[in-house]
Amino acid sequence: MIVELGAFALTLALAFAVAQLGLSIAARVRRSTVLAAAGEGAAVVSFAGVLLAFAALIHAFVTSDFSVANVAANSHTEKPLLYKVAGAWGSHEGSMLLWCLALTGYGAAAATLGRGLPRGLKAVMVATQGGLGVVFLAYTVFASNPLARLLDPPVEGRSLNPLLQDPALAIHPPFLYAGYVGMSVVFSLAVAALIEGRVDAAWARWVRPWALAAWSLLTVGITLGSFWAYYELGWGGWWFWDPVENASFMPWLVATALLHSAIVTEKRGALAGWSLFLALAAFSFSMLGAFLVRSGVLTSVHAFAVDPKRGVLLLIILGLMSGGGFSLFAWRAPRLAPGGVFAPISRESALVLNNILLAAATATVLLGTLYPLIREALSGEAISVGPPYFNMTFVPLMAALGIILPAGPLLAWKRGDLTGVGQRLWLAALIAVGAGVAAYALVSPRKAFASAGLAMGAWLICGAAAELVERTRALKVPAAESWRRLTGLPRGAWGMTLAHLGLGVFILGACYETGWKAEAAEALPIGGSVNVGAYHLVLEGVRDVDGPNYDAEQAVIRATKAGKAVCTGEPERRFYPTGGQTTSEVAICYRGASHLYIVLGERRAGPAGPVWLVRAYWNPWATLLFLGPVIMALGGALSLSDRRLRLGVGRRGAGQTP
Repeated sequence: MIVELGAFALTLALAFAVAQLGLSIAARVRRSTVLAAAGEGAAVVSFAGVLLAFAALIHAFVTSDFSVANVAANSHTEKPLLYKVAGAWGSHEGSMLLWCLALTGYGAAAATLGRGLPRGLKAVMVATQGGLGVVFLAYTVFASNPLARLLDPPVEGRSLNPLLQDPALAIHPPFLYAGYVGMSVVFSLAVAALIEGRVDAAWARWVRPWALAAWSLLTVGITLGSFWAYYELGWGGWWFWDPVENASFMPWLVATALLHSAIVTEKRGALAGWSLFLALAAFSFSMLGAFLVRSGVLTSVHAFAVDPKRGVLLLIILGLMSGGGFSLFAWRAPRLAPGGVFAPISRESALVLNNILLAAATATVLLGTLYPLIREALSGEAISVGPPYFNMTFVPLMAALGIILPAGPLLAWKRGDLTGVGQRLWLAALIAVGAGVAAYALVSPRKAFASAGLAMGAWLICGAAAELVERTRALKVPAAESWRRLTGLPRGAWGMTLAHLGLGVFILGACYETGWKAEAAEALPIGGSVNVGAYHLVLEGVRDVDGPNYDAEQAVIRATKAGKAVCTGEPERRFYPTGGQTTSEVAICYRGASHLYIVLGERRAGPAGPVWLVRAYWNPWATLLFLGPVIMALGGALSLSDRRLRLGVGRRGAGQTP
């Protein structure tokens, strides 16, 4: 009965999304506040319906109701409760319902929080959000219903992919989708601005908090996914330029560009057309990601489905929504008023260069992701584009971006003083060069590119600190005055500093871990040993372990350094009888910010008895890889808490048109 109630609520949500679309359009045409309020109310009810359907799906998973096809395909009675709940979004159908939950949730929030928007623009924005809700809810109800019943339910389910039964991945999709789908409000605001012909500083102020919220959540989601891949897949890496990884990375890059571009639009009235383009592109890339992971064109552990028919439907949705938005942009953008004039050396110019580099970086990732698919579709020849391509194209663009990043906040608007910026950043530059030279001279083996990467990370961190020093006038005014300035800084300024600092921390970790990583693999008998980096590993034993829904071999591996014991790792090789799958559970010994990473492989027959393949990695400064993005996301959240960016703040002034 609960499942039927959820299915009815989902259908009702679709009906109210249609009402949201129709009422909001009528409100704009008739300039009716009553119809506008009704459209906003429909948005809230549509969200409530999807929320009820989602609760019904979770209930079906928790109670192991195998009469629901989605539960039978993705759950099992012996699965732990956490993974039963996570199974609700661990499949194509469930993930689409989570997408719709986020989409209608953002629609309801935009309808209720946008008090400062002019009535006409808000009505069009709510209508656009309703249109997105209609197409995705219709797709879910008619093509991917997660609450569909089975006529002949099995006694047991087939369980969830064991690789997905992990705490990090249980919370990864909700964060990722909250970021992905958060771009829908930015998209709707862009469409509304184009239809209303209103793209100005006020519009940029309305866009920035939504973009910032989505960017922060997407940063967390990508980081959780990277961390899951790092310790769950057992390959010792944290990013492989997998097409599905790229599908989440491209919206993040575009949203990053939008956050910087919108600042220019808000402060100087410039780049309005470009900001609109980025607002449309951000959600378009999110929809492209939804297509890539659900169409069957990709084979990946990250992919949700291999159903070409449903993939075609998603491609049609992508074409309709993105095509409609960009067609509107092509029609209306030339009529936008030109923005303010600024000198080649100015904060505006720095932000423009920032956007050019981010756009070029996004284009390289898009090309590397889609080219193999296009090539195979046209010629039947399967090729792969891997890390070497991205290292040669993406990395230089990001290096150029990193060089200019600390200078941007120190330049004045309209006309800047490059010499003055150099005087403020000379110490940061000296420290960065010193860090790179020291790494090249002292760390063995010598690696020029990795040392240059360390210098870049230090440059970004010291540049963020220099910007903070400049804001507080430290060492130039009395300490009490500097403290007053420090405590009086707006949260938005703190957020920007943290975001730039977090990027520097991430680059330090990425360059050091990639440049000086060590690995070893050896088939070891009991008592056998292998060396990795400065560590000596001994396989002391292997025991059988009975898990809640798996059987495992668990190794006991003692690690020593210079004869002193440092840790004992217990990696596992798990077998899941329900699905007949085998996975590795790695052991990570944390040594400061570095990781000693140990993987237990398959058992083989040796000359004197069984041996086990043991792979070990020394990943220096690997913690910084995940700490940096967390700092960046915290910076975004702190900026969002600034009263100047807080959602719903601002009232219609006397000069605003309805």
